[in-house]
Amino acid sequence: MKLKIVSIIVVLTTLLAACGGPSTSAPVASGLPVDAAAIAKDRGLTPDDVAAALKTYMPSGKTDPYIMFASGGQSGQVLVIAMPSMRILKVIGVFTPEPWQGYGFGGSGNKVLEGGKVNGKEVLWGDTHHPNLSETKGDYDGEFLFINDKANARVAVIDLRDFSTKQIIKNPNAINDHGGAFVTPNTEYVIEGPQYAAPIGWEYAPLDQYKEKYRGLITFWKFDRLKGRIDPDQSFQIELPPYWQDLCDAGKGPSDGWFFCNSFNTELATGGIELGNPPFEAGTTKNDTDYLHIFNWKKAEEIFKAGKGKKINGMAVIDLETAIKENILYFAPEPKSPHGSDVTPGGEFIVVGGKLDPHVTIYSFEKIQAAIKAGNLNKDAYGVPVIPLDKVMEAQVELGLGPLHTVFDDKGYAYTSLFLDSAVARWSLGGPYEKKHPEPGWKLVQKLPVQYNIGHITAAEGDTASPDGQFVVALNKWSIDRFANVGPLLPQNFQLVDINNTGDKMKVLYDMPIGMAEPHYAQIIKADKLKPFEVYPKVGWDAEKMAVDPNAVTDPKLAGVKRDGKNVTVNMVVVRSHFTPERVEVQKGDHVVWRLTSIEQQRDATHGFALSGYNINLSIEPGKTEVIEFDANQAGTFTYYCTEFCSALHLEMIGYFLVKP
Repeated sequence: MKLKIVSIIVVLTTLLAACGGPSTSAPVASGLPVDAAAIAKDRGLTPDDVAAALKTYMPSGKTDPYIMFASGGQSGQVLVIAMPSMRILKVIGVFTPEPWQGYGFGGSGNKVLEGGKVNGKEVLWGDTHHPNLSETKGDYDGEFLFINDKANARVAVIDLRDFSTKQIIKNPNAINDHGGAFVTPNTEYVIEGPQYAAPIGWEYAPLDQYKEKYRGLITFWKFDRLKGRIDPDQSFQIELPPYWQDLCDAGKGPSDGWFFCNSFNTELATGGIELGNPPFEAGTTKNDTDYLHIFNWKKAEEIFKAGKGKKINGMAVIDLETAIKENILYFAPEPKSPHGSDVTPGGEFIVVGGKLDPHVTIYSFEKIQAAIKAGNLNKDAYGVPVIPLDKVMEAQVELGLGPLHTVFDDKGYAYTSLFLDSAVARWSLGGPYEKKHPEPGWKLVQKLPVQYNIGHITAAEGDTASPDGQFVVALNKWSIDRFANVGPLLPQNFQLVDINNTGDKMKVLYDMPIGMAEPHYAQIIKADKLKPFEVYPKVGWDAEKMAVDPNAVTDPKLAGVKRDGKNVTVNMVVVRSHFTPERVEVQKGDHVVWRLTSIEQQRDATHGFALSGYNINLSIEPGKTEVIEFDANQAGTFTYYCTEFCSALHLEMIGYFLVKP
């Protein structure tokens, strides 16, 4: 072991010397790749380049200590990225069919996607924004992931035992939901915040009735952890004024039971540039402040369970009057056009960044409670109590231009994305956090330039009760000159930032192109918290229900085709390197139920199933059962074959589907 350490040190010093960095006179150890220094010199690598490469390189066969779940933006999916190597491991199909996983092409994924129908119509894309991991006591537990679809006000549940989507649920009363899908500290609820105000329940109202007829709407989806599903019957909504509510975060520790969301457009602007009105970007930024929304969700839950919510489209809604009367909702002024409300790890403070204010504003939960108890509050135009800013503000920290989102580390520092400055700001938390770092509280420590126009930011477990430190990732919107030119539509740029660097100075380690859409937010979890299946627990496993399919046929001797009038059942067993049966013959017009079961039990022994001409494509992992159901409405000769390279005789793994005229 000592020899290995000495050898590594020799390589590092040799490389750094070649790059113009410090060197020693130590001889190069026998057997080491002495040409590494020449490679570094030929490529013009600096000492920082070499250090960054060593910090992100993951040798073949080794795995990363962190996993990042990032939204897939307009792709409608979720990205799974290993850290710090920044390797994409998987794209999880969520709101959009995904052919590699056979998601939405005939199997169980079709049933999941049906849950996302909008007014009975298929909507096979989504705009995913804010993935959130399930939590226990304010920490990630690695069991579930939730993601919202801003475009269509939908929420999805992903089971992290097999990294696949199990449920999509459509909000019956909302049209958009930018602020989702945030969880309470024990995942009692998944919160879907609204975005643009609209009449509740998809009703029509002209814009000249905006103040009277338009409303915001926040949804508390009850999560049944045992079933791994959202339970709409135990869920409820709260009516809000027609401000544009944005991003949210749940309280924890002393603030557990409360929820905080920012908002903008307290001006109630309705646009109409074509009519000579101020455009939205001007109309929504006239006021000096907007409103931080402060919810007592525990109290709201009591009111809902007491039956005080009225039903709209089958969903219980606590109206605005009741929310005010029952002390559920309060406001506090916040910097104009905010885009983040982030609770500190201990739950003592809420940090809000306003895009048009160079400061972040820190709110004290203790002061919020004292102001509520003291009473005598003014009210907004809708009767909501407004707590004066000077009664709840703990501090303001000037960071730079365009502060958006804030995450935290384990040393008492906060990290805020600065959109206009294209930088990450590191600043010190005050109060109880001053014991963790040498700086005075509430002070800017460092600004690190990133490329370019950072939006969201994420840190290793950086929005939990116990952040990890180590790394921050800047989710940059523009890449411009960072990668090879691939035409006018450029990739987004994720930049990995080392926040535990020598001298406590942040440094960019890695640029990662994201070339499939515009991701918005991400969360990073310790990899060892995830306990996914290597193969499905039992042969005949129904991945949608996460249980054995009682009708699965696992013995090739029992496989075959059965006819009952115009109904045909195909029981197929799948194993390297053949399907049983290899011939399926039906009549045109027959209704076919085709059940496929993989009896493989070796890890990664996955098969595919493509039925040409019928838009059917499945991924059949070891032990899995998939069921497809369709009408044989095309006569002819069709093939089915394995799409996943599985063995030396993979090309021979085929069969014929014969449909008689």
